[in-house]
Amino acid sequence: MKIRAAVLDRPGTPLTVTDLDLGPPRRGEVLVRVVAAGVCRSDLHIIHGATRDPLPAVLGHEGAGIVESVGPGVTAVRAGDPIILAWARACGECRVCRSGRPQLCFEGIADGSLPGGGSRLERAGEPVHHSWGVSCFATHAVLAESMVVPVASGTDLDLAAIIGCAVTTGVGAVLHTARVTPGSSAVVIGCGGVGQAILQALRMVGADPIVAVDRGAARLQAARDAGATHVLDVAEVRGIDPVAGVLDRTGGGADYVFEAVGLPATVQQAIAMLGPGGAAIVVGMPAETARIDIDLHALWSNERRIVASVYGSSNPREDFPRILRLAGEGRLDLGTMVRRRYPLDRINQAFADLESDAPGRGIVVMKS
Repeated sequence: MKIRAAVLDRPGTPLTVTDLDLGPPRRGEVLVRVVAAGVCRSDLHIIHGATRDPLPAVLGHEGAGIVESVGPGVTAVRAGDPIILAWARACGECRVCRSGRPQLCFEGIADGSLPGGGSRLERAGEPVHHSWGVSCFATHAVLAESMVVPVASGTDLDLAAIIGCAVTTGVGAVLHTARVTPGSSAVVIGCGGVGQAILQALRMVGADPIVAVDRGAARLQAARDAGATHVLDVAEVRGIDPVAGVLDRTGGGADYVFEAVGLPATVQQAIAMLGPGGAAIVVGMPAETARIDIDLHALWSNERRIVASVYGSSNPREDFPRILRLAGEGRLDLGTMVRRRYPLDRINQAFADLESDAPGRGIVVMKS
């Protein structure tokens, strides 16, 4: 079938929205009509060449849609089901899946193919890669059955799209990776989509104080709306290390610092912002070449911890419905996170707005 999709041909170039051929789902695969896809900074890393993802590829790993058809052997969903896309394959058979860490399962998708082998995407007879096995910057996508999670009929799929990455990553980092307890002091560095989800989860579990670190009045107001009790605008620090501001606001250092940017400098700041026994949770996706220097003695003598959080240490099949339930109960507000909507043809503007630090999450709304 013919679809419209956003293709990245080379790092450092704009995405090209073009017609592609999409093959039918094979055994264990599902054809999805994409309704909406979130604009994530992880895709921006691929665009800038910070990762070695195979190209050309259709980007997009955060989305929601409707099942149009299924391949042989598929039992979890059927045509007409609303679903959220999950970029962790969660095959259920590999070592990490068997150990209860399905968020680390990338079997069969790391090379730009689908788990069943090869690509279902073609342009002028040449294959186009599937980014992270999802490729939802497109009107339609074919995915492994294990990468689609059914949700209730009537679910707002525009909002549900951001559960596919930002919300699950942020909420899971608080609930699963860090396991923050009421009354703990917490800091969030970077208050975009993932950062706002972290802030909302911290408010939900009763952390206090909650300090948001970012730049610009609009992003920091969004952080306050999401639950921050204090904000620190690094644009106003005027060359002073923002660590001092955090230490002042947390009485000498935080119990938890969540780094949602993925830069070496901010990870090192996160470590320096910790109080004794504190944990720095690295949530932001770094470049493959990123490195940090650590004051090992300070780490040891204060019993600080550095913990990585991939996909919020979450299990999509369990956590997507849980997040929808929390949103239905009013404990999470997905609507305040989605601030901008774009048609597929304006996807490059969506990434330009992301780079300009526009607050909240942008989504691409498809017209098939």
